[in-house]
Amino acid sequence: MAALVVACGVGLAVDDRLLLGEPVWYKPLKFATAFGLYTATLAWLLARLSKGRRLARWLGTVFAVTTVAEVGAITVQAARGTISHFNADQSDPITLALTPVLTFGVMVIVIAQLIIGVIVLIQRTGSPALNQAIRAGIGLAVAGMLIPVYWMVTEINERTVTDANGHTVPMYQGHGIGDPDGNGMPLTHWSVTGGDFRVPHFFALHGIQVLLVLAAVLAALAARKAWLRSEQVQARLVRCAAYGYTGLVAVVTWQAGRGQSFAHPDTSTLGALAAVLLLTSAALVTTVSTAKRAARAPKSPAPVDF
Repeated sequence: MAALVVACGVGLAVDDRLLLGEPVWYKPLKFATAFGLYTATLAWLLARLSKGRRLARWLGTVFAVTTVAEVGAITVQAARGTISHFNADQSDPITLALTPVLTFGVMVIVIAQLIIGVIVLIQRTGSPALNQAIRAGIGLAVAGMLIPVYWMVTEINERTVTDANGHTVPMYQGHGIGDPDGNGMPLTHWSVTGGDFRVPHFFALHGIQVLLVLAAVLAALAARKAWLRSEQVQARLVRCAAYGYTGLVAVVTWQAGRGQSFAHPDTSTLGALAAVLLLTSAALVTTVSTAKRAARAPKSPAPVDF
């Protein structure tokens, strides 16, 4: 994935073709970056397991091979200047050969991720805060993989588009509601005119990295903050953050399902986000206040044995 990021960067610099309004190399770049980050995290996690390591090793191999095949198919189609996902062109033999990889590859990835999630849940892999971050992060990642899968199998959106070569391509399904092929947002290229299920997919998939960084920051701050030295306090703070992050994923999923762009939230969406922020902040403040009071409380003298 890291090598592909470099290759796609070169492609962006020398190839000015556009596909559905964005550079042809942008999609494989996004996939390579996302899977590179996630598989690096997964590799770190699998190395820490104490139970089910052999099964996890095989699942990790399946995950890696399937990811290479999936992103490889996307890259081949990008190099050809045509659509990868949702391409229904029956006249193109290369597309016909790659469609099963794109269709069933994501299913294999999701199943492997589900089993890895079960393996993680039955053991402890570190401190209480780290355990909280890993378990919540794995759960979010599974949800992030299932959200677009659910949408793709429940909504059919037949249409035709034009690829980078000027050829008409029949399409089925899409990324969201109201604007299935839309983009426009800086950097992410998410839709600015319709609901886009790539938004909750992104946030949920990378929640584990956010929570792991939080756990690491809390562990580092514990050396200077007496009230943070309790591992249970750190775990409670990570748990509060995990609940808040899950609320964020739920809100942006609901937003996409209503056909609303992430860039243009309405009053209902802003109200839901405000509620998530308020509840999360209240939980964090309560946890910090309780921990500080406990740290200031005088310690009972140890009993003296005469």
